[in-house]
Amino acid sequence: MDDGYITEDGRKIGGVVMEMKNITLRFGGVVAIKDISFDIREGEIRAIIGPNGAGKSSMLNVISGFYIPSEGEVFYKGSKRPQMRPFEVARQGIARTFQNIALFEGMSVLDNVMTGRLNHMQSNLFQQALWSGKAEREETANREVAEKVIDFLEIQHIRKTPVSRLPYGLKKRVELARALAAEPQLLLLDEPMAGMNVEEKEDMCRFILDVNDEFGTTICLIEHDMGVVMDLSDRVVVMDYGKKIGDGTPNEVRNNQEVIDAYLGVSHD
Repeated sequence: MDDGYITEDGRKIGGVVMEMKNITLRFGGVVAIKDISFDIREGEIRAIIGPNGAGKSSMLNVISGFYIPSEGEVFYKGSKRPQMRPFEVARQGIARTFQNIALFEGMSVLDNVMTGRLNHMQSNLFQQALWSGKAEREETANREVAEKVIDFLEIQHIRKTPVSRLPYGLKKRVELARALAAEPQLLLLDEPMAGMNVEEKEDMCRFILDVNDEFGTTICLIEHDMGVVMDLSDRVVVMDYGKKIGDGTPNEVRNNQEVIDAYLGVSHD
């Protein structure tokens, strides 16, 4: 039986939630991912790192259902996952943010966060148009969740502001809020701190740790800032040219010579 492991700071990490087995992804003659296997465990913060073009975002797209692997299998909660569209993956309890912000610019922060509740809405268009009974109760319940997330991420002061008027760092936080509103069991973050200044990065790090600690959310993230990765992550998988070259704790990865060579640009003979 897989009972998980204990982190260096004493946190209990559970069993395997998602397992990628021998994943290969091709685009025509280009191999973006080549025969990679790794797992994500309940309650951990799992990082995927690597130089530009290593295949990190492609792997996150496989996990979230945007890409179908050419070879290999994805297992979620012990069962092989069939070919699914992204909204079906979301219904399994998987939410994500994107490397390039994907918000509705003309809508308010609150309305953007509310879109994260779509999979929790059961009433039909007719019931919503009448705005009574089930539809009203559902809207109230979903709004309460959205407001709690807004409070949690400390963006109450901009809840009615159109997203188009927000600075970049706050837009990133709103995107995280929308993902959290879905109440995911597995949260995928694609470069959540890209383009941020030091203060914004510190805030985002704090929120990611709080999401993991207070909600118990399992997190898998891609991030280029190695200081952030080493501080946040329980385990790290390293990719280079579509292949896995390292997998382990931050200390193990930090001292892996093949990883060091990849980041220093040592030639691949």
